[in-house]
Amino acid sequence: MPLLQITATRSGLTSAAAPVDCRGAPNSDSPDALIRHALAALPPGAPILIMIHGMGYVPGRAAVDPHRLIYAPRSGQATRRYLSWPRHLRFTPAPPAEAIQRPGLCIGFGWNGGGGVWAASRQAEASALALARLVQMVRRAAPDRPVDLFAHSLGARVALAAVPLLHAGALGRVFLLAGAELGPRALRAIETPAGRSAEFFNITTRENDLFDMLFELSQIPLYGRGRSIGLGLRDAPNWLDLQIDHVPTLERLAGLGFELAPPRLRVCHWSVYLRPGIFRLYRALVHERTRLALPVLRETLSEPPEPRWSRLIPVRRALPFPPRGPTLPR
Repeated sequence: MPLLQITATRSGLTSAAAPVDCRGAPNSDSPDALIRHALAALPPGAPILIMIHGMGYVPGRAAVDPHRLIYAPRSGQATRRYLSWPRHLRFTPAPPAEAIQRPGLCIGFGWNGGGGVWAASRQAEASALALARLVQMVRRAAPDRPVDLFAHSLGARVALAAVPLLHAGALGRVFLLAGAELGPRALRAIETPAGRSAEFFNITTRENDLFDMLFELSQIPLYGRGRSIGLGLRDAPNWLDLQIDHVPTLERLAGLGFELAPPRLRVCHWSVYLRPGIFRLYRALVHERTRLALPVLRETLSEPPEPRWSRLIPVRRALPFPPRGPTLPR
């Protein structure tokens, strides 16, 4: 049940830290050697998950190092936003009250997401090659094991840009959490051999509308106009848009045994992994795919997304405009 931390560099891939719970690991910075050792101890059917952070994180820079924050075996700094993804996904030991730890290999993939939105957007595109190499490294060591991707924000661009670089069957499930990517680019990715054989879970929320709009505007100089995948994509058989602040969707999830807390904020970029109850759903999707098959979920949860700004419109309507009065002198 190891946790590996791998960073993309200009020269390739390097191990960012000693593996967690990987007894007898080779004394080497080689990701290939560490991955082979970790895979040798995995039971059949255990998942392999690569986590991909978004903009603002820079490996090696302590205050924003994803390996010290969201990829850490335990939550990073004393702030709710930096909770540990591998811990909540049960790849590393959890508190005694939730001590169930699942078998599997979890890899934190670090890339340079600093320098502002344009620099990070370009770097996300460039980092896709390193991510594809990491997936291929795992596949060479375990050809019969597909690899899952778990990406937030601009990490979705890294993930989707890596898809066309891979062979059919290389990927299992791809989780896009408030993904910062344009719909036309995502469509091109899922129409490739690796894209057609994978399953995509597009986790959206109208709380992210402001961020989606700002992202779309920022991409015009780079890639032209396009709508974000936060508005949903298309009725592809291997793609599920899951809006976690949509009341009918929340009711259907509760009927499946996954009760999510209702949204508290009208604008939030991080509720896709901070919402109480959401990691229970992610754990089931990662570890229990035979129970939560995509065709069954599409039959139950495939709801058309609500229009953009639908969470803000009630606020605007609820605020009466004061009567026009005399103009005050300046």
